Amino acid sequence: MALLSKLPIVPASFFGIVLGIAGLGGAWRAAHRVWHLPALIGEVLLLVATLVWLIILALYAGKWISERSEALGEIRHPVQCCFVGLAGLTTMVIAAAALPYSRTAALILFVLGFIYTVAFAVWLTGSLWEGGRDNAHITAALYLPVVGGSFVAAAVAAALGYAGWGELAFGAGAFTWLAVDAMLLQRLYASEALPLNIRPTIGIQLAPPTVGALAYINLSNGPPDMFVHAMLAYGLMQAVVLIRILPWIVARPFSVSYWGFTFGVTALSTAPLRLIERGETGPFAALAPYLFIGGNLIILLMIVATIRLLFQGRLLSA
Repeated sequence: MALLSKLPIVPASFFGIVLGIAGLGGAWRAAHRVWHLPALIGEVLLLVATLVWLIILALYAGKWISERSEALGEIRHPVQCCFVGLAGLTTMVIAAAALPYSRTAALILFVLGFIYTVAFAVWLTGSLWEGGRDNAHITAALYLPVVGGSFVAAAVAAALGYAGWGELAFGAGAFTWLAVDAMLLQRLYASEALPLNIRPTIGIQLAPPTVGALAYINLSNGPPDMFVHAMLAYGLMQAVVLIRILPWIVARPFSVSYWGFTFGVTALSTAPLRLIERGETGPFAALAPYLFIGGNLIILLMIVATIRLLFQGRLLSA
């Protein structure tokens, strides 16, 4: 216990780092298949993501043992509680990374991550349905437990050969996305501006249509259809709007919370490549190189900024 008390206390939002690095690794896997880019880059990125996941998972579990009151405070926080679900979501992402090497390991990781994701999503959604939430606490982080978890579960389940279960997860995520999206836009349009410290969470807004598109691609067969084009078009619109308000968002100095952007950014980089594999020749095929380059640059900037905070000793306090 004494040893655990000396370890860094990491917030659950740190799991967002795993999503960004693993997402870029998945993009490079797709780029290798489509453009014959070096396969090693994607595999190294996924290995790094796995190592980061193991470290954060161990530190987060240690927090529940040595600093239980702080862990409970996080899970009861009206905004930070949503990030707690990333522990299961990232476990499923790592399952996808492991699949080419060991189906057994991937299946075990997926089942563990899926069980955690479902249990947490049900618990948190039930708590939200009981009411008493301040309108100021409605943020894009609300997408993470059900929408993000469901879409990732759908994509990985399909990759494992369980498309039927993937369709169940996709349906839960899709309809929850529409409900949360309407509520969040109402809050953004008709209420006071997001406080400075939670503005970076708006980057998560990009994730549902883009991660959902990846899930749909995994679940479907044949050439790209209008539905997946529509999902990605909505994601592209979200990206352009986020660029438009970027000065407003970055009024707060860089912190790990900015990794919330990377979930959707890497999905937007990957999905067009997956469509090209299915015969895409339209606008998204033309945009694919630029989205891929943009995704790489954003993740690189995130990594450099995070390492800088680490060496400055401000990673946990920023």
